Amino acid sequence: MRIQTIKAEDAVGKVLSHDITKVVKGESKGVPFKKGHIVKAEDVSELLKIGKENIYILDLDPNDVHEDEAGVRLGTALAGTGTTWTGPKESRVDLYADCDGLLKINVHALEEINDLPDVILSTLPNNMVVHKGELLAGTKVIPLVVNEQTICTAETICRQAGWVIKVIPFQKVQVGVVITGSEVYKKRIRDEFGPVMTEKVHSFGSNILRIDYAPDDTELIATKIKKMAEDGASIIFVTGGMSVDPDDVTPNAIRLSGAKVEKYGAPALPGAMFMLAYLEDIPIMGVPACGMFFNITIIDLILPRLLAGERVTRKDIVALAHGGLCRACPKCTYPNCTFGKGTSYSSKDSYYACIKADHN
Repeated sequence: MRIQTIKAEDAVGKVLSHDITKVVKGESKGVPFKKGHIVKAEDVSELLKIGKENIYILDLDPNDVHEDEAGVRLGTALAGTGTTWTGPKESRVDLYADCDGLLKINVHALEEINDLPDVILSTLPNNMVVHKGELLAGTKVIPLVVNEQTICTAETICRQAGWVIKVIPFQKVQVGVVITGSEVYKKRIRDEFGPVMTEKVHSFGSNILRIDYAPDDTELIATKIKKMAEDGASIIFVTGGMSVDPDDVTPNAIRLSGAKVEKYGAPALPGAMFMLAYLEDIPIMGVPACGMFFNITIIDLILPRLLAGERVTRKDIVALAHGGLCRACPKCTYPNCTFGKGTSYSSKDSYYACIKADHN
């Protein structure tokens, strides 16, 4: 890369090496042409008007990549399913959600890209619920000109990873709800769980197949879980009875239904007594009482991933420990807060498990 002087008329397609200032006496002073700008044919007359018959331009070497071109190439390589990119604007390219869904960040690849010289990629946290048009990430190179090999390496990382940033649209499914507790079953108190579960399910575009009620009877609860599965529920909530009192039989009822328990107890507050099990491929979520009293709980971290078609595992729940503490703010700002934001695939084992699950 060299700096040389050239006539304005001969500068079309060349890169400015410095800012060019325009001053209008008594009116304004600005920078209509910034360092790094690629001169266009329509720029020439304006350059001449502000007295720039000769300008400094950058003469790029064959292995030099201008920051704008680098941004375009990065955006193209990074944008996965359900995303789109715009720019460059001041050399930065932004990625946006092209649909409502679950944001997935390949954290291992993200770190590899940011470990390259002169390249930055900044994203929202992994596993966030995002909406169409929402900003997901920004990328750029630091200098005005970057080496071709650096961009090629970034493109190779994206290609070998398979994806770096994508949005998985939510599936529209039928969700079954089994509400336990003799006090509700015998109508001594009003059901408070049903409306909460219904609202959460509807917010993702899915529907409630049915709400069933059961007393604190292990066999009856298990029977209702199995019947809900037989009738077509793709996800089943079983609410209440998740603690350690004598009448809290829901965990045993979930086991009795034939479901295999993935994890009972979760490092998320609220949500410590949560259970996740699978009846073959149907997720069964044991929802503790906090799901009724708190606006945001572990359910809001797990349900979106299930609706995106993921099979949430024991390790995924264990990983919620980092960021799993709700601060119980006087005014809830979720999801614009720290709750659930620590989870990521930071280890190679978790990264490859993520890739394997994506291909299955």
